[in-house]
Amino acid sequence: MIYQNHTKLMTSALAEARKAAMFQEVPVGAVLADENGEILSAAFNQVISLSDPTAHAEILALRKACQKIGNYRLLNTTLYVTIEPCVMCMGAMIHARVSRIVFGAADPKWGAAGSLYDLPDDARLNHHPEIIRGILEAECRNLIQNFFRAKRKNHS
Repeated sequence: MIYQNHTKLMTSALAEARKAAMFQEVPVGAVLADENGEILSAAFNQVISLSDPTAHAEILALRKACQKIGNYRLLNTTLYVTIEPCVMCMGAMIHARVSRIVFGAADPKWGAAGSLYDLPDDARLNHHPEIIRGILEAECRNLIQNFFRAKRKNHS
């Protein structure tokens, strides 16, 4: 039985996203949990602070979990992320064989889990993670929208 309390773990992902905002990073947070709901890793966006375009919250969470378990396959895991993953992150999750991806708010400009692209549903790929959308959606969307509103206000 795969863990089902999505709100609890999305709350943890939101806490990670708030850490990103404190460092002026785009506030995206991710938490990877095993089938029992135990958190294997947690991360937030660090693209700017690490000078690394791949340092998205999801990628960092995947890296930490792989190191923790000593395997590049993350079977029977669920990744919780505040914003719909991009193509890079979704590709990494598919390669790692993450079983389920749960996200808060859709990303119509970059999303690869149904908004702009739909990689998990692409029949040409050999792994198809389950996608659950809209968990704590308003809170996730508000966090990122408020971040960008403040950025625009400070630049005017």
